[in-house]
Amino acid sequence: MLNIPVIRWGQDYESLETEEVLHFYTGESIASVSQANGGIIQRDMREAHKARDILRQFSIDQILEMIKKAADLYVNGTLPFGDGTQSPADFIVQQSASTGLPEHMVELNMTKNAFVLNNMNQILDALTRGLDLNILSNGWGVEDRGVPISYQPQSPVLGAVLPSNSPGVHTLWLPVIPLQLGLVLKPGPQEPWTPYRMYAAYSEAGIPKEVWSLYPGGAEAGAAVLSACDRAMIFGGTATVEQYKGNHRVQAHGPGFSKILLFDDVVDDWEQYIDLIAESIYINSGRGCINCSGVWASRHTEEIAQALAERLGPIEVKPPEDPEAGLAAFTIPGIATAVWGMIEDDLKEDGVTHSTAD
Repeated sequence: MLNIPVIRWGQDYESLETEEVLHFYTGESIASVSQANGGIIQRDMREAHKARDILRQFSIDQILEMIKKAADLYVNGTLPFGDGTQSPADFIVQQSASTGLPEHMVELNMTKNAFVLNNMNQILDALTRGLDLNILSNGWGVEDRGVPISYQPQSPVLGAVLPSNSPGVHTLWLPVIPLQLGLVLKPGPQEPWTPYRMYAAYSEAGIPKEVWSLYPGGAEAGAAVLSACDRAMIFGGTATVEQYKGNHRVQAHGPGFSKILLFDDVVDDWEQYIDLIAESIYINSGRGCINCSGVWASRHTEEIAQALAERLGPIEVKPPEDPEAGLAAFTIPGIATAVWGMIEDDLKEDGVTHSTAD
């Protein structure tokens, strides 16, 4: 079993308080994770300004070259991890065991993260609309058209309270260090694997450890990260989004409400789109924020529902190591039963048809 420490600006810190990461099915302990408290986080954030100072010792181009090395290490390297090491195969098995995501989906999400790292130049170019990145380093510069401009960081670090649903979501904070800002992360309780593996890959690639802090912990740790960092992001449910509504310091990422709309101009050709619709619902076991959560059509709704039922209904639960497994497990006991109860309640409403019942 691995022992995973708190990371305080690149320094390991073993807490007296620990929580175990358990296998979702067997209950076996996979890792013991030190827990951070709010006091430690608040105290450490007094040194947050040093992270940007350290990163500005490198040019953004130099950091981008190190990021490409980190991409290879993340996918292929055996890296330091807690009091042991972690191979790519270890990462895949551990991630699947604690999150319930099938192993081949974990590997796919690794590929997504590596793609972002390998293409960080183009991503920053797109995010900044071709801005000379030296302007971000210096804080000022002159556009191609000769206009003086200035960009000043609103925080030396980005804080993030991370989820446990899918490793692909971490692409959102990967561009932060290339922008010469430090990272203050509170990993998800079932998913410490990606933040810690990224930390190890970045460090092995030459990026100073001192620009990272990783604070596993409970709700108190998450609240401390959000309050102590001038800019932060959090992932959660609708209540989380509402809680931080209007708070310019916190970017809240809630549940996906992505819909597919078939209006009169295309609805008669719905069969052309049915495979895309099914994939949008089902890919990555439906865990992504951009997975389709509803299909709306102006007509042919019964036929569309039946066609989706024929594609989605036969999908069976398979072990996570099965390369054909398409469904992620619920990791919290009782959740599956509760979700089915909600579905049964919804089926009692007038006009609702259970298309997968046949």
